[in-house]
Amino acid sequence: MAATPRFRNDAVAAPDADPHLDPARDSASADRKHPVDETLPPLRMFTSGLQHVAAMYAGVVAPPMILGPAVGLTPKETAFLMGASLFTAGLATLLQTLGFWRIGARLPFVNGVSFAGVTPMVAIGKDRGHDGIAVIFGAIIVAGLLGFLLAPYFCKLVRFFPPVVTGTVITLIGVSLLPVAFNWSQGGNATAGDYGSTTNITMAAVTLVIVLALRKLLRGFLQQIAILLGLVVGTLIAIPVGITDFGAIKDADLVGFPTPFHFGAPQFEAAAIVSMCIVMLVCMTESTADMLALGRIVDRPADERTIEGGLRADTLGSAISPLFNGFMCSAFAQNIGLVAMTKVRSRFVVAAGGGILIVLGLVPVAASVIALVPLPVLGGAGIVLFGSVAASGIQTLATAALEKGENALIVAAAVGIGLIPIAAPDFYHAFPKDALVVLDSGISTGCVVAIVLNLAFNHLGRKPDPEPSERETSPAAPH
Repeated sequence: MAATPRFRNDAVAAPDADPHLDPARDSASADRKHPVDETLPPLRMFTSGLQHVAAMYAGVVAPPMILGPAVGLTPKETAFLMGASLFTAGLATLLQTLGFWRIGARLPFVNGVSFAGVTPMVAIGKDRGHDGIAVIFGAIIVAGLLGFLLAPYFCKLVRFFPPVVTGTVITLIGVSLLPVAFNWSQGGNATAGDYGSTTNITMAAVTLVIVLALRKLLRGFLQQIAILLGLVVGTLIAIPVGITDFGAIKDADLVGFPTPFHFGAPQFEAAAIVSMCIVMLVCMTESTADMLALGRIVDRPADERTIEGGLRADTLGSAISPLFNGFMCSAFAQNIGLVAMTKVRSRFVVAAGGGILIVLGLVPVAASVIALVPLPVLGGAGIVLFGSVAASGIQTLATAALEKGENALIVAAAVGIGLIPIAAPDFYHAFPKDALVVLDSGISTGCVVAIVLNLAFNHLGRKPDPEPSERETSPAAPH
């Protein structure tokens, strides 16, 4: 990905430029907004926001689809949880993109239900019905409030995220998401009779080719929404193929509101709270890495204050979500891939996506239209999206001075350990279930290993060499 210019008011003119030639141009350049803060025309805002929703929809509704049957909810109650998850994902996304006070990263940062919490939530609420949901919600509220209090301290870890760490983590984010795209491409449900069928995989391949062709052939705005267009075309092709399910539209209500505490008042159990607090720390670690990745992609590096605001939005969104029957919220890395691919950096586009999510949560029949996109079609597009994240990580690693010190060793060990949950899913099967919250996340384990090794090799016992960017921008020594 080509480097993009930074938008700074204090930028120094190039040595061969004459600032007196065109003062009007210099003034306009100084007043120009950063692309992150730019607004787009309404149609572009809506379609680009809808593209973000399409990329994340399956990830938002999957956790309640898994949790509902596990705790003993009826199909209708599970559908209610799915609508509530869309609604709360929209609220959390607005907190991140628009923000207020010191809450919100104010980056094109999408929030939704965290997959990290699915396993412990199933363990907490299994076969307990409404009581199980109430205990889960109570634990999430406590974990969210604790995370909110820890955000000002947790954000200081940013100093331990140089390019060798951030590049490793961004690469792992992309690589860790690719199995999700492969699973979607096969059909999404491993117990289904057509899982991995030639029909499903062919539809994924066709969608992938369509997206790539649209990116190559289109220009301007249409090129930016190539993913959305690819999903539409792929879905239309899937209708005569017979893998598009219209049942969701027939059964959906026209209007629905996630009634506060629909399953009863939250209950607070110590073991459940401890489990969800661990999940919250994992989510905060991953969100920190995601913000650093997104900051590099949009050319607005995430500093401590940005990360603090982003973590506050994550944790406050998580604490509020149970009020509306939602779950723990965290960053959606697949949307970072969408930003990297489309080059649309406006946070207001993602805010529009947050508004669409709220509408989908309030109008189930509208949400069912998005659900028409077959998973194989989504999987084909997902390969491009998630691969874009990994490519951004590799680009960051290219600036990490791997030829110096033990940086290459840090990357090798962190990536190797981070790939264990992907390459060998049962590797940690003998470990306690609570430990699996961290160990089953390749992003978390890889991040921790990269941070620890960077401290050991580049901080303890000797002063680390300056990063290439620091050497380039540091003032010249006096003569």
